[in-house]
Amino acid sequence: MKEIGMDAFRFSISWSRVLPGGSLTNGGVNPRGIKFYNDLINEVIRQGMTPYVTLFHSDAPQGLEDKYNGFLSQRIVKDFKDFAEVCFDNFGDRVKHWITLNEPWTFSVYGYDYGYHAPGRCSTWVNENCTAGNSSKEPYIVAHNLLLSHATTVQLYRKKYQAIQKGQIGLALNLFWMVNYTDSQCDIEAAERAADFMYGWFLHPTTYGDYPCCMKDIVQHRLPKFTASESKLLKKSYDFVGVNYYTARYAANNPYSNRVNVSYMNDFLVDLKTEKDGEPIGTPTNLSWFYVYPSGIKDLLKYTKEKYDNPTIYITENGFSELNNKSEPLKESLNDNTRIDYYKSHLEYVQAAIVEDEVDVKGFFAWSFADNYEWSDGYTSRFGLVFIDYDHHLKRYPKRSACWFQKFLHN
Repeated sequence: MKEIGMDAFRFSISWSRVLPGGSLTNGGVNPRGIKFYNDLINEVIRQGMTPYVTLFHSDAPQGLEDKYNGFLSQRIVKDFKDFAEVCFDNFGDRVKHWITLNEPWTFSVYGYDYGYHAPGRCSTWVNENCTAGNSSKEPYIVAHNLLLSHATTVQLYRKKYQAIQKGQIGLALNLFWMVNYTDSQCDIEAAERAADFMYGWFLHPTTYGDYPCCMKDIVQHRLPKFTASESKLLKKSYDFVGVNYYTARYAANNPYSNRVNVSYMNDFLVDLKTEKDGEPIGTPTNLSWFYVYPSGIKDLLKYTKEKYDNPTIYITENGFSELNNKSEPLKESLNDNTRIDYYKSHLEYVQAAIVEDEVDVKGFFAWSFADNYEWSDGYTSRFGLVFIDYDHHLKRYPKRSACWFQKFLHN
């Protein structure tokens, strides 16, 4: 990273590495976990980079799943706050940028509506592999408890640590940029509604203290309510917003989508499409959900500025996936010109958002520095600037994109 010229490293702390049982009363703090992160943070700083630390990146401790079903219970709010406090106490003298949650939408939907990610809960009509769950209620309960965990932790940091440690705290959210399928008013509203159900679900409460109106109108009694004190706690509960952007969707109005089976994904009455008139919304990749749509990042940044009171923004994730082709020679695998084109075009649109739209963007993080285990796609997908040879002791080879970034950053 230092050789490439990067000046910041974003990483996530594993809750279970710090608190193996998930809470202070269930096994307590793991000193080896504290040492691991102290050593990492110290080395990042020694190499001239700034650590940006995420507290929760979808890895809820098994101990709390066993004890009270994790984020399905509001009991987790206190345990999350205690975990955060351990981190603030041990690392906050050097960490000045905290992110409470990474993509709470992904955790809530993929874990509790689709059942694709842990803990694999959903209605059986959504996914027959789910042995428990309710796709019409549980995503909203989990999201609600994530938001309360975030707000309670921000309050703790601001009251007890911020003045002394002089840091900032925020959260990182993702959105497929929504493009109205036609110019009809119905589809324009559908695109706005889809953005509210994905992005506004978390950014509206943390900015204004409550869920978007369209969510309250449609979901009604299945959507938990904030008390007056919770709403006050949530309002403006960030110093910055992290934005994770990869791709886009066409949004077409579908007023009948939730008449038969009720789930989160059916609730917002929108068909999300990747094609129009036989043409994809962007260049396809090896991942079925991922189409390259560079202008969407500028649209998203401008949208965030205008709808959510001009927050300070860090682009906390942006990157490109390629298939892990085991039969391909190493030299070919390192020649990732398509990834270079992806970053170049997206960075140009970020610059345009800053210059033309005056969006307050303070930083950009590429996802990812190295190839990694990519959720349910495992090792089949490579996002890294650095190639990891999984078959030969995890040896690392910089790809052409790493060399491109090196020239870009040094110039």
